[in-house]
Order: sequence, then structure tokens, then C-alpha cells
Amino acid sequence: YASATGASDVNNLAYATRLGLWGPETAFADRSQFVGAIRQGGIAAMELVARDLKTLGLYAARALSFAGVEYDVLEHALTAEQIAIYDAYADAWAIIHAHLETALEATRVVDAATGTTLNANAKSAALSRFEGAKQRFFGQLLLSMKLPSLLPAIEADVEAGQAVVVQLVATAEAMLDRRLAALDADEREVLEIDLSPREYVIDYLAAAFPTRQMRVFTDAEGNTRSEPLSDEEGKPVHCQAALRARHDLIEQLCALPPIGTALDTLIERFGTDSVAEVTGRTRRLVNGADGRQKLERRTPRSNLRETDAFMRGDKKILVFSDAGGTGRSYHACLSAKNQARRIHYLLEPGWRADAAIQGLGRTHRTRQASAPLFRPVTTDVRGERRFISTIARRLDSLGALTRGQRQTGGQNLFDPADNLESGYAKDALVSWYHLLCAGKLQSVTFGRFQELTGLKLEGEGGGLRDDLPPIQRWLNRLLALRIALQNAIFDEFLGLIEARVAAAREAGTLDLGVETVPVDGFEILDDRIIRTDPRSGATTHLLRIELARRLRPISFERLLELSGSRPDSVPMLNRRSGKAALRVNARSLMSEEGLPIARYELIRPLKREHVQRDLLPETSWEQVSLARFEQTWAAEADEAASTLRRETMHIVTGLLLPVWDKLPDDQVQVIRIAADDGRSLLGREIASVHLAELGTRLGLDVSLDMQPHELAETVLRTGKPLPFRGPEALTLKRSLVNGSQRLELAGFAAARLGWYKAQGCFTEIIRYQTRMFVPVDRAAAVLERLGAQMPTPRATAGS
Repeated sequence: YASATGASDVNNLAYATRLGLWGPETAFADRSQFVGAIRQGGIAAMELVARDLKTLGLYAARALSFAGVEYDVLEHALTAEQIAIYDAYADAWAIIHAHLETALEATRVVDAATGTTLNANAKSAALSRFEGAKQRFFGQLLLSMKLPSLLPAIEADVEAGQAVVVQLVATAEAMLDRRLAALDADEREVLEIDLSPREYVIDYLAAAFPTRQMRVFTDAEGNTRSEPLSDEEGKPVHCQAALRARHDLIEQLCALPPIGTALDTLIERFGTDSVAEVTGRTRRLVNGADGRQKLERRTPRSNLRETDAFMRGDKKILVFSDAGGTGRSYHACLSAKNQARRIHYLLEPGWRADAAIQGLGRTHRTRQASAPLFRPVTTDVRGERRFISTIARRLDSLGALTRGQRQTGGQNLFDPADNLESGYAKDALVSWYHLLCAGKLQSVTFGRFQELTGLKLEGEGGGLRDDLPPIQRWLNRLLALRIALQNAIFDEFLGLIEARVAAAREAGTLDLGVETVPVDGFEILDDRIIRTDPRSGATTHLLRIELARRLRPISFERLLELSGSRPDSVPMLNRRSGKAALRVNARSLMSEEGLPIARYELIRPLKREHVQRDLLPETSWEQVSLARFEQTWAAEADEAASTLRRETMHIVTGLLLPVWDKLPDDQVQVIRIAADDGRSLLGREIASVHLAELGTRLGLDVSLDMQPHELAETVLRTGKPLPFRGPEALTLKRSLVNGSQRLELAGFAAARLGWYKAQGCFTEIIRYQTRMFVPVDRAAAVLERLGAQMPTPRATAGS
């Protein structure tokens, strides 16, 4: 088999029946079980599949390191003038939509009296063309509006000696061809062509706006339908009302301010002597020495010459499209004269995420002098997240930019809440629909949203339809709304996503892919071979390891960098604990009742936490002077940096696919332990509470010693009861009493009540029953005293 995407999506391996991934003598009974199990494991499981296939000799692949690769999002904040232009076009499209409905009725595609569709094919074609043209238009409009931030950034990079690569999709060649075809011979001599994304609108109105008159008839089954009307000579008959509406719309749109195309603006700004164009265009407009436009023809060899000029360093900027990105390399190759670092601007991600990802790979290759800096270019328009989130998801799934890379300006391209194609986002959208239908949203009403977007959400009886629009269609329609409205809708939607992501993070079920755990060192305390592959000899190990990890707090200098772009940052001090935290505004959550929950984020030297704004006054946090804050932060960071923490962990490593069905499936956490000395381990983490169950499934004795503090921490964290052997067989479990979590001992003998209380336990009568509890703050010491009554203290569940 040959596959370029086998490690990015489990479905891309579903056809490979001869690999032996499922079937007899495997962990998966059939293909569907394999796909389901690996999909449940998420991104990390796919990496393990690829690694195990290589271990078995069934998969050959080269791995390109992303060490040194950085990314930095360039976000352009729309100016007031740009927002006014965007809103004007949004209003124009709303008018077009209203006229479209009227035109469908005037041409008898839709019955005006009853709203019944008389010609389903004609209506579907008209709406499809309308939505497609609208989506392309707003994509190009946003692309052009990014240029005021992109052009100065490129100038700064060139002045700093860097080599700039700009990736886009649209070249506006089709638009230019139509404009040239419409010119007569005299106009071709003196070219004055101003290409603008608004031509998408004009072209749509001229070619696809419904003006053809329909004839209403009754078919053989008695249904009223319509068909295109022609005169006696067979010529199409057009509706005059629809023609007038189209003319008025074109006249109004042509009066709006023009917006330049991105590719031509780049060439016009920096000149053909500085910009290498590698696209599929066969001709382009350039400004001559006299300042007049001239038509320049390009041959297939033009791209080769332009690429060579860039790699030699004759041209410092290269712009390429999909056609120019196939099979070419623009990296800082050691054999090229131009070895300056590549600054790769992803200006236009386009509709295909795989093509965008392949484009990013053009500047990151083997044998390069330096790794590139990827700069996705976006705006503060919330609806544009539809484009960038797809790219973020694919980069995550391909393992392209792992956690730990530089993230400037406090932006995080790969925050789980920003992935709008995740299960959290899909669930949040369903909740948003229900809140909209219930009238609990502040941004827009149910009827107004349907009117503006053309999405039909209402079913029979006034409730929601069963087949609600998917998130891609919802996002596309959102892009055509006025800026303020779509931002308000998006804030509510992202609040719902954030609430789900936060809940998954707290529950430990958030899929973070392969999580790298940097440690100073590790020691393997116990190594058990639990399986040996009969064909390849590859082994599967259960390891008990001790990690030595030095804490890495945020320095005060780094904190100043993070807070420099945050005017909302406030220094805080906890009067009870004496700890410092920087308070910044965080994204609000959205409750299931549609109410926003405002939050603060508290940045601390070792962690970040969130607190609701209305609950902050009830805590011990208070604002302090910057001088006192700096002193406290620096002292806390220095103390943490000198601390070496040790912890014990169990992981299953080696060949994992054959034992996948034996491993716990309630939490698939794949970790990569990377030590400072270069050693690393990759495998599935096994929580202590699952060790006994794992041993039973494998037919092995994997019961290991567990220290009292580990036992208490495990029960409190997981909530799973564990056996504890003190003077008698007991069970330590977590119980909720009066709103607080307690550690409870079950199975004690009533005759020993006094003795247990003397060791530090306490009792409480609840519903006529005496219950025994271990103080949480002194659990380790109390359990150690209880266990000391046994000659060999141990926990059956393992360490």
C-alpha cells in the first residue's frame, strides 16, 4: 500500500485489509471496531498506530523533525472604515437575498400565495449559486482587508534580511479573462482595469440571478409545478420585474468602494523585480515604467524562472498558489544561495485543508539552513475562524506543530476551543440552536436569524427540525452578516464550546494528542514484558517509572512579555496564601440556559486557573502594587525553580496494537516522556486504579505496592474505590458529604471504633448510620498509621 495521509485519519487505513490490523488474532474483531477504537483514542492513537506498523515492518515512512519551527499568528484588526465597507456589502447581500426570494416568486419558481416550491431543481440551483458566490466574495473581501497589516510585516521581514513566502489560492485570472473579453479593440490599447472581489457579486447577478419566466402547469398526478417558458420562436421569456431588480442591484453594488485583489496588490506594492510569482496564471496586469497598465503573458517556464530567482536571492519575496505549490520547494536549502530564514505567510487557507498543509511543507524540508516561521494571517472577524480552524485541526492531527512551540501575543492557534470541527463544537452548535429557538440568546432572534442566513431551522409544529444545518454551513452563512452581529453570535457560540472543553479538561478526558512530558530524568523501577509478537519478536512492556521533574515557572520577564499586549492585566495577591497571580479577562462561558458566565484567568508561576468574575470578591485575591507583585512573583518563581519533584507512573510501551483491547478504554492518554539526556518513552499511561483490572485481562500479577499518599491522591482524583489493608480488609472511597469531598473507610468492625479514632479517623452519624472518615489534609499520615498494623502494608490495586 502507498498512502500520504495514513497517519492523519483512521479512515485512510480502512482499505488496507492485508495489514492485519483487524480480524482473527488481533485486538479488533473487524474493521468497524478498529476504526471506532482508534477514533476514540483521537490524534494520539493514530500516532501509535503508525509507530506500531513501523515496528512490525509493515509501514515505511520518513519523519521530518519540526524542531525549531515556530508560528506566530498575524491578526489584523479591522478599522472602522473597513467595518463600514464590510457592513455595506453584508447589507447588499441581504438585499440580494430578499430580491432573490421575490424573483423566485415573480418567475413562478415558488408560488407567491402559498410559498410552495413549483420547480425544486430551479430553486435549488439558484440558492446554491447564490450561497457559493456569497461565500467566495466574503472570503476575498477579508483577504483584501488583511493587506494593511501584511504589507508592513513583509517590509519589516525583508529589511531584517529574511526571505518571505506568501501562500494563497485565488489569482483572479478568471476575473481578468472576463474583463478582457468584454473590452473592444480600442479599449485593449489603453488598459484601465480595476479588479475587485465585488465582481463576484456582479458576475453572479449577471449569470445566475433568476430572471427566466416559468410556466405553471398541473402534472399527471395533479401536482402544480412549473417549467421554463419560451415564446413561439423558442426564445426564453424573461420576467421584466426580475430584470429590473437585477439592474438596480448591479447599479447599487458598483457604487460601493472597490477592494483590490491580494496578488495584484502585492506585485504592485513591491514590484516584479522583488516578487517571484509561482502560480497558474497565463497572463497578468503589471504597471510599466510609464505607470500605465500592460498585459504580460506567462508561460509554464515562468514559474521555473521565478523559483530560481527566489532561491538565488535575486528576489526576496515569493508568492505561490495551489498550482505553484505542487512538487516545488522554497525552503532555505543548503545547496541554494538564498539561505535566509523563510517567513511563511498563510494568507489564504482556501477550502481544502490538505492543500494548505502541503503548502506549508514547501518551506520546511530536509537539508535546510534554518527552520521556517509560519504566520497564518487572519482578522478579528469571528466568522473567519471557519477557515483557520480547519487548518489548525489538520496541523494538530498531522503532529506538525506540537505543544511547546512559541506562541506570541498570547494567541494559541491550537486551543481546543478554537477547533470548530471537534465534537465539542458540534455539541455546542446544537445547544446554540435550542437556545435560539427558546429565545434565550441576546444576539439575534429565531426569525431574524432565519431571515438573514436563509437557513431553515423551523420544523413542523414550530419546533426545531431534526436535520439541523451542520457547522460548516452555519459558519459560511455567518460570514455574510454585519460584523457586530456575527461577533455577538460567535461570542455566545464560543462560550458554549469553552464550557464543554473546560469540563472535559477538568474530567481528564480532553483529547490533547500525544502529550510531551519534559523531565530532568527518569528511572525504570520495574519492567515487565507482557507480550511478545510471534512473528516480529516486538515486545510490549509494562513499566513502573520514577520521574524527576524540576518545576519550570514563568519568569517575571516572560510574564511582562505576556502581559505587554494585555491592557486588562491586573497584579493580584492572595492575602491568605501570599501567592501572586496576574488577572486577565478570559473568554466567557455560556450556560445551558443561555446566560453568559464572565470569567477571569489567573496566571500564576506554575499554572493557570479560571474564576468567575462575580465570585472573585468572595476569594482572598486582592489587587496590589506592581512593585510588591514583582517581589512576590520573583520569590515564588525562584523557589519553584529550585524544587525537584519526584513522582511514580505506570505506562504500557512497545507494541500496543495487539493488546489495545486489554487496555483501559475510559481514558486514552498517550504520553511521550522526554528526558534532558535525550532518552524518551512513548506509550499509554495506566492509572493506578486500572492496574488490577489490567492484570486480570492479561493473566498476569501486576499488583504493586502503593504508598499511603498515592492511595489517597488516587481515590480523590479518580473517585474509584480502592482496597486498603489495615488491621482488617477495608475499602477507601470518595464520598460527597455536605457539599465537600471526603475520604471514607468502609468495612470496619464496630468493635474497633475507638481504635480508629485514636489513629486520627473521625466518625459522623448520617441517616442513622455511623460512617468512618479520614481527614483529607492528613490522609497520608493516618493511612500510614493504619497500615502499620499489618506486617506487609500494600494495596492490591498497585502503585
